[in-house]
Amino acid sequence: MLKKPYVVAWVFVRGGSKGVRGKNGRLLAGKPLLGYAVEEARGSEWVDRVCVSTDDEELARVARKFGAEVPFIRPQHLATDSAAERLAWQHALPFLDDEGGPPVDVFVCVPATCPLRVSQDVDEVIRTLWQGDAEIVVTAKKAHANPSFNMIKLDAQQHAQLVLPPPANVSRRQDAPPVYDLTAVAYAARPQFVREARTIFSGKVQAVVIPEERAVDIDTELDLQFAEFLLSRKGKQEKMAG
Repeated sequence: MLKKPYVVAWVFVRGGSKGVRGKNGRLLAGKPLLGYAVEEARGSEWVDRVCVSTDDEELARVARKFGAEVPFIRPQHLATDSAAERLAWQHALPFLDDEGGPPVDVFVCVPATCPLRVSQDVDEVIRTLWQGDAEIVVTAKKAHANPSFNMIKLDAQQHAQLVLPPPANVSRRQDAPPVYDLTAVAYAARPQFVREARTIFSGKVQAVVIPEERAVDIDTELDLQFAEFLLSRKGKQEKMAG
């Protein structure tokens, strides 16, 4: 039986956003997106601490209101549209190391953009990492489109080709190997991987499949409206069941 790891969950949020203005602080059913992420991270059976990395003082205030720690304000050069988030991950780790507390066994990222996740999704990502041999565990959902049948690429003359032609013996979409969309529900990684990796797929990766209704990723105003609809429907179902 493996000992319980020391797990720190992080929510990385910027003050700016191109797709949805002020996205991470936007209200969904009366609660900011950041609040959903902090609450579900705190509800995990595995997570010992929840921290928020942000460049925005208002988001820092929201994070503390929902019970997260904000150990620093993220430097502006790590909060631009072009800054890779892995750099923010690498920036965050040393702050915990410098505190002199227990060494972090599992680094968890819980993005604010997937507010419909539940704590059990975070638990499953951590459990999969800790009990397996992966260096990072990501989340995914079943894809609607298959690159062998539904996805095309266009050349300069607008000529179309399949992104990934199917194997010679496959003529129906139903017979093609299943494919999945990456989601931002949660990530769990070993700290050494976070320190050294240049991309998520530069190490040994496992995935946890999340039901589609919990994997909505807020990138547009339409996504926000769809998430609001799903929350409303869930509330009505729970009310009827009660």
